[in-house]
Amino acid sequence: MPVNVILLAAQRPGITDPLAIAHNVSHKCIIPIGGKPLIAHVLETLVHHPAVADIGISIEPEAFSALAPIIETFGDNGKQIRCIPSKPSITDSVIAAMEDMGNTPTMITTADNALLTAVAIQKMADALSSDTDVAVALTTKPAVLSTHPEGQNRFYTFSDNHYSNCNLYGLSGTHAFAAAEIFRGGGQFAKKMGRIVESFGVLNLLLLRSGMVSLDAAMRRISKRIGLRITAVVLDEGRNAIDVDNERTYQVVAHVLEQDAKAAH
Repeated sequence: MPVNVILLAAQRPGITDPLAIAHNVSHKCIIPIGGKPLIAHVLETLVHHPAVADIGISIEPEAFSALAPIIETFGDNGKQIRCIPSKPSITDSVIAAMEDMGNTPTMITTADNALLTAVAIQKMADALSSDTDVAVALTTKPAVLSTHPEGQNRFYTFSDNHYSNCNLYGLSGTHAFAAAEIFRGGGQFAKKMGRIVESFGVLNLLLLRSGMVSLDAAMRRISKRIGLRITAVVLDEGRNAIDVDNERTYQVVAHVLEQDAKAAH
């Protein structure tokens, strides 16, 4: 069964992304890269995948007009692509988008995830068709570094490997919003120790930070803590963990896209 996809494209309230400023555009998601706007790379992968139903782009209403011509380039493809007003936090934006699109299995990714692969989408869709409540896509450090040695600097250490987040998530329905609540406030979550302890518990936190448990064991512990079945979907393609965050990763992604274009000819 095809799943809906939410593309997070909004900026932090009151802050214009430095890459957007550098490229003289209003939002990072429309900076040019690889011959087209950044978000167009993600949309192209999603639009042509049979596991994807409709696509909702969560972004500020004032950016709707900038996205309109990009959306129009995909024409009548059998999927509805529409903009949904974002909220001040990532969590509230996800909740608003799911409420707008319907209580159905939904994938969530970001508009800067230009190297997203069809295989990643399929594996996440397969996970959501099982008995999981929440799916989280990860890939290993060796896989990332084999894609590009500067592709990612941050990895999570578990007893079985080092992993990187792929900014690709899945919720089986609105009942899984409890997992989204953990990330209220966006990327600042990891800096707020009190919230981490509250969400995961002291023992789980110590085990996670020490790398003493495997990835699967960690998922089981977190699942038990928050009362939802969380599945880690480990992707073989390290490129899925490389998104456009700054000038360094912009250059990395541009290089990979250039290599893709050469390989296609």
